[in-house]
Amino acid sequence: MALRDTHVTMAHGGGGRAMRDLIEEVFTSVFQPPGSEDQARLMDEALQQPGARLAFTTDSFVVTPLEFPGGDIGKLAVCGTVNDLAVGGARPLWLSAAFIIEEGCEIALLRRIVASMAAEAALAGVRIVTGDTKVVDRGKGDGVFITTAGVGVIPPGVEIGAQCIRPGNVVLVNGVLGDHGATILAARGDLALSVDLLSDCAGLGHLMQAVLAAAPGLRAARDCTRGGLASALNEMAAEAGVAVELEETLLPLRPEVAGVCELLGLDPLYLANEGRLVLFCPADQAEAAVTAMRALPEGQGACIIGRAHPGTPGRVTLRTAFGGARLVDMLVGEQLPRIC
Repeated sequence: MALRDTHVTMAHGGGGRAMRDLIEEVFTSVFQPPGSEDQARLMDEALQQPGARLAFTTDSFVVTPLEFPGGDIGKLAVCGTVNDLAVGGARPLWLSAAFIIEEGCEIALLRRIVASMAAEAALAGVRIVTGDTKVVDRGKGDGVFITTAGVGVIPPGVEIGAQCIRPGNVVLVNGVLGDHGATILAARGDLALSVDLLSDCAGLGHLMQAVLAAAPGLRAARDCTRGGLASALNEMAAEAGVAVELEETLLPLRPEVAGVCELLGLDPLYLANEGRLVLFCPADQAEAAVTAMRALPEGQGACIIGRAHPGTPGRVTLRTAFGGARLVDMLVGEQLPRIC
């Protein structure tokens, strides 16, 4: 083993032997990319099908703490990229991963993050085929930042997107909401919260393929990350030119998440999720879609939560448990905890 350092130094970003040792022992020995060129050369039989299309996405990941209950920044990066491909109907195949590492970061932490990424990629059926590393001065980063890009293949005949949503379509989610956001709030320790929660971080490529098989009329899907369910629905309703009404009594929330939100004055509809999708499908295929999701670990809490209708385009409302209705608008800025 050539890498004997316990922490990253500026030498590990200098382009010499130290950098080579870091890359080979921490990254490529685990990811095992196909070759050592400056680009990955990709081929898959799915690309040979007439009418198949490439899907391409990119994202950056920053989170504090880097490791949290239920995941870490590495798992987050793989799942987030896989999910961005999957919601468009693509089968995720290849990822890139670029690391911005702060001087002083523990090598052991890097190894755990990389191992987590490799394990999650294997679960998702994707390969991490190329990447990059850069080292920044101490105090000019936050431990580790990761930027990923992903490529997948959309099979012939699959055409889903917000523009396909129609009035009467049913709104579904694949599980309880807000677990990731509440977990990160608690893990940071700033608010002295003690809750037994795990992030919902999960790759959802297999779940999306199961839904497409069970409900071929699926209209659209989107992952509910920053801004939560509310922001995703506002974006989709606006793009589709429909209104959406949710039923408060149908929203799946853990008591712990509801308790954190009540204590802090937050709305769980805006909490981030990293393993949750919102989907629109024809009413006559909704139960088949729910059943398909519930057959998988990532979809065991799947349920119907609302419906699209021909109201004010882009308007999202929530029918409350008391029979009233309230507007669920796009998040403006950042949710702030209640202070009085």
